[in-house]
Amino acid sequence: MKTFIYIGIVFSLALMPFKGMFAQEQFIEPPSKYITSFPFRLLTGGVILIKAKVNDYADSLNFVLDTGSGGISLDSITVKEFNIPVVESDKTIKGIGGIRKVSFLYNASLKLPGLQVNDLNFHVNDYNLLTSVYGIKIDGIIGYSFLIRYIVNINYDSLRINIYSRGEHTYPRGGQLLNPMFTALPMQYITFVDNGKFAQRFYLDTGAGLNFLLSESYVRDSSVLRKKRKPPLTTQAEGVGGKTTMQVTTIREIRVGPYRFRKVPIFIFKDEYNVTNYPHLGGLLGNDLMRRFNVTLNYVEQEIHIIPNSHYRDDFDYAYHGLSMYYIDGKIMVDDVVPGSPAEKAGFQKDDLVIAVNNDVSGNIQAYKTQLQEIGVKINFVVLRDGKAIALSMKPISIL
Repeated sequence: MKTFIYIGIVFSLALMPFKGMFAQEQFIEPPSKYITSFPFRLLTGGVILIKAKVNDYADSLNFVLDTGSGGISLDSITVKEFNIPVVESDKTIKGIGGIRKVSFLYNASLKLPGLQVNDLNFHVNDYNLLTSVYGIKIDGIIGYSFLIRYIVNINYDSLRINIYSRGEHTYPRGGQLLNPMFTALPMQYITFVDNGKFAQRFYLDTGAGLNFLLSESYVRDSSVLRKKRKPPLTTQAEGVGGKTTMQVTTIREIRVGPYRFRKVPIFIFKDEYNVTNYPHLGGLLGNDLMRRFNVTLNYVEQEIHIIPNSHYRDDFDYAYHGLSMYYIDGKIMVDDVVPGSPAEKAGFQKDDLVIAVNNDVSGNIQAYKTQLQEIGVKINFVVLRDGKAIALSMKPISIL
């Protein structure tokens, strides 16, 4: 579904007594009004997690706030646990892992602190992989179906989301007003520099825990990357629908409006299902970069306001280790070890059970992943393999 907002300006030639004069009419929305505010949790990579309820089910659920989602959804396991009645459909969704049919929960309500949103159609998808990535049960994703109804301010300094009604809105002083194109997803022109200067549209995706992602086709066809550089390294990435192999490297500069970021980590992947809509778009800008701004989303007016926050100058994560870990049934398991990576050289194997990282036995996968961001620092592990405890150590290297 495409949504366009036009402001009508009417010129009346018959009423122009003097050259250069004109009559102008413009409909003005009433002012937006503050509705509510509630906290959110920031996960690895800048992914936003909020608590909400669905219909009259008592338990609060964990939702990812995702501008990269064209609707609103529930996890299939959550649907089974709560015995939520859903209806099969012929509609499909597309992600990095492929295309699949989805069922729906129609005419449902989303209950946030101080706000109930009615008449929502939740599609059902499998988010078990996202749960295993973050070590937290992901019950659903909140996207376009919610965001089109309100003006949503995301404050990464206070870790709060502020909701306003639609209408004429006064943005915070300073910052920059972006005017992306919208279908169900915002698409912004981004300028970046590497093997020359490039300008292309990219999805703005708060659900992507990375900085910048380019499709392999765009990189190849436009000769984006400088040839004299450290070769990209292979890594495993996850998204809605499954896992995929990507290449990770850096790009010299990215500009978002007037703001410049240098030596930005980027991912390059073979987009078999054209999730990035190439050649119309080059990829996506993720929330590990966008979290450096406080953001106001105004979908109706096709506006996004950004203003630098306290995280604006945070260091980028340049560490590379080649180790993929997932939280499965209360345990942290090694799923993939990239050949030739520091993880393989350290002796990790698929299905190793991670018991401790640097004497941390909490089983908190996000805390463990944070420790893996230390370049050149020896990180000590204890893993369980075939019933035996094994000590391993590894030093992540830099992608620069």
